[in-house]
Amino acid sequence: MADPKLSHTTAQEDESRLIELRHLIDRLDREVLGLLNQRAQAAAEIGVIKQGAVYRPEREAQVLRGVQDANKGPLSNATVAFLFREIMSSCLALEQSLKIAYLGPLGTYSEQAAIRQFGHAASVLPFQSLDEVFHQVESGHCQYAVVPVENSLGGSVSTTLDLLLATPLKICGELHLRIRHQLMTHASTENLSSVRRVYSHAQSLSQCQQWLSSHLPQVERIPVASNADAATRAVADPESAAIAGELAAERYALKIQATDIEDSADNTTRFVVLGTQEVGPSGRDKTSMVLSAPNRPGAIHKLLEPLALHGVSMSRLESRPSRTGLWEYVFFVDIEGHSSESALKKALDEMRAQASFLKVLGSYPLSPL
Repeated sequence: MADPKLSHTTAQEDESRLIELRHLIDRLDREVLGLLNQRAQAAAEIGVIKQGAVYRPEREAQVLRGVQDANKGPLSNATVAFLFREIMSSCLALEQSLKIAYLGPLGTYSEQAAIRQFGHAASVLPFQSLDEVFHQVESGHCQYAVVPVENSLGGSVSTTLDLLLATPLKICGELHLRIRHQLMTHASTENLSSVRRVYSHAQSLSQCQQWLSSHLPQVERIPVASNADAATRAVADPESAAIAGELAAERYALKIQATDIEDSADNTTRFVVLGTQEVGPSGRDKTSMVLSAPNRPGAIHKLLEPLALHGVSMSRLESRPSRTGLWEYVFFVDIEGHSSESALKKALDEMRAQASFLKVLGSYPLSPL
């Protein structure tokens, strides 16, 4: 049996320690606040000196890598990156409120990607089509766009690739968003027993087949235009459920009934950031380009040969119909390094001499997976 005096003493010591720790947190909070305001002031002065684009993707990437390399825990690197991105977003907003275009409506994974890349201080604006998203930045109404390029399960987003062929915009950055599907219902729905139908985009339905077959085998599955559209239908019908991201539940005030119901834990979508500026080297970069080769045997091999000769690593090669002639193709290529680097610059010069068409889409900081 425990000694009452010992227990009483331990309780007093615990309470004393709690008070001590709370005072420490209060003091640290004020120190953090002071440092944040000092940082904001320094960022504002940089904005005055630069008198131009104060959003620098390469500098942001260097800051995030630096704090992650210095991180000793207990916060995870992902949490540290999130916090510092929000700090940078808030500091930037003091000088320039960025407008970011994305493929809407509200509550899509594209909105989630835009917020993750630019933080909550930026104005992220939904548009009805990818064509309109591109146009908003090309016309200067928005400074940047965040658009999906490829999904690890569904493959490339063909509309984005086709638009990249013609746009004057440059790829300024990339991010990989882990796709986590949630099953959500009207806020009044108690459990799944009353659900008669599930709405979602066809791709999302196919990515959750195993879970649906196991937990809702008799429920009708109805494909719709987007996961956000599915969410609006669930709002209107308590007997319906939607498959969408967590942000959709927040935007449409839905109740999440089941989390992470996707069949594959590796489901990831790659997004790229589009803007008008050329991005300087960050130290760990990627260059994307699109090219075509003359229609003769061995042409594509000869076209890519300079990469191997100059020790440049290629991470992606994908062909697409060129839309300029029957059975003619263009090739989308991702390579490691920045186009200003000596080896890559030589390789690109030699490739231009061989190619019937070559367009560098941009050099930008490499996103960690």
